[in-house]
Amino acid sequence: MADVTAPVEVTVRFFAAARAAAGAESDLLSVRQGATVADVVSELRCRSDELARVLQRCSFLCDGIAVRNQTTELRSGQTLDVLPPFAGG
Repeated sequence: MADVTAPVEVTVRFFAAARAAAGAESDLLSVRQGATVADVVSELRCRSDELARVLQRCSFLCDGIAVRNQTTELRSGQTLDVLPPFAGG
């Protein structure tokens, strides 16, 4: 039986402007059981004003699948990609 008190470990990968604002390519976060994408984004916003500003415009992928609902619960071992809008041409 899984330990329901054990933290959930999620890898967060930052791209483009999010990477610059975070000052890192990725980070391993430990969050509580039942934590959602929104909870992780909220925790990241507390790191710096610049990262908070960039996160307002970002979209997210969880294990390569677009996050449509930020109330989605995360599980240990998942990867959350932080994608700012990309300029294209």
